[in-house]
Amino acid sequence: MMIKDIDKEYVANTYARFPLTLVSGKGSLVYDENGKEYIDLGTGIAVNTFGIGDEEWIGAINAQLGKIQHTSNLYYSEPCANLAKMLCERTGMKKVFFSNSGAEANECAIKAARKYGENTKGEGYTTIITLKNSFHGRTLTTLAATGQDTFHNDFKPLTPGFVYAEANNIEDIKRLCAENKCCAVMFEVVQGEGGVNPLDREYLTELAAFAKEKDILLIADEVQIGNGRSGMLYGYMNYGITPDIVSTAKGLAGGLPIGATLLGEKVKEVYTPGLHGSTFGGNPISCAAAISIISRLDEAMLDGVKKRSKFIFDELSDAEGVKSVSGLGLMIGVETARPASDIISECMERGVLVIKAKNKVRMLPALNITMEQLKIAIDIFKEVCRK
Repeated sequence: MMIKDIDKEYVANTYARFPLTLVSGKGSLVYDENGKEYIDLGTGIAVNTFGIGDEEWIGAINAQLGKIQHTSNLYYSEPCANLAKMLCERTGMKKVFFSNSGAEANECAIKAARKYGENTKGEGYTTIITLKNSFHGRTLTTLAATGQDTFHNDFKPLTPGFVYAEANNIEDIKRLCAENKCCAVMFEVVQGEGGVNPLDREYLTELAAFAKEKDILLIADEVQIGNGRSGMLYGYMNYGITPDIVSTAKGLAGGLPIGATLLGEKVKEVYTPGLHGSTFGGNPISCAAAISIISRLDEAMLDGVKKRSKFIFDELSDAEGVKSVSGLGLMIGVETARPASDIISECMERGVLVIKAKNKVRMLPALNITMEQLKIAIDIFKEVCRK
């Protein structure tokens, strides 16, 4: 049987897959079963931070494989401890909880916020404000946190305790806070699955000031925009604000599963033994991979992200067949005159892989994609948009 046939027969039908089987790659180039080459501008949805087969990343993983592949959290682990130290030193956060995914990182953030609310504000202060058009995960609780009805309809009843504010409307935040016993506001600085829409700088400044005034926690969901993709280590750093909790995953380990919830000063001691856990959280191999990634997200690398981002925005902003370009760093949404699905299919035929976010084409290239490869891919994209 062909791989596609085996998949259809035995894998749960939860993905509308493209008619493409990827079998190998190097850097930002990937190859299908027939040897056809593609320039990858999707990176596994912002996961393969430095592309495919990064030598330093492989070396870090292999070195750890030769020591120990897993130990439960009943024992200490050097990669886990060192990664937590690195993340705290780079962000100013105080503690880290490791898990396996963005949804799990957000679950940890939600639990921490609710515990903080009841500890400091009193019984019932557990409501969390999220933003309409947000996306925070696919567990029942993170679906409830997601501000899009389309994700809710098939899985009710969802976890209670979430209310939804209009994005970029501080008065709506204030209204919901007055009407509910709130402990936190959770947001993405760029709403990824909602269409790659950045929040306004003024709004985030006002939100941070209001949260401080009311002793409400700020939770920054950095699952997709984090780990260098914005041109800063974490997206919120572009806006001059300091969250109380930061959740991240996807590109943190460059292709291996990991989630991290970074806890600031207010919540650094909210968890005590037995209140939370994760069997694979802090896995030594995933942590070794993440150390390899984070250690290389220096100023030179981040400047390179900004350079590549500017190139894409400059090339596409006035391009024929392009209606608008949005995003931050190398998390970019392109609204096209023709349907996004048609653009994506034709780009694939021409050897460029892009994906979708609502009605937009989404680009999430490797942070170190060569300028030559990026120029070829963007030229092809422009040609497809002109048709």
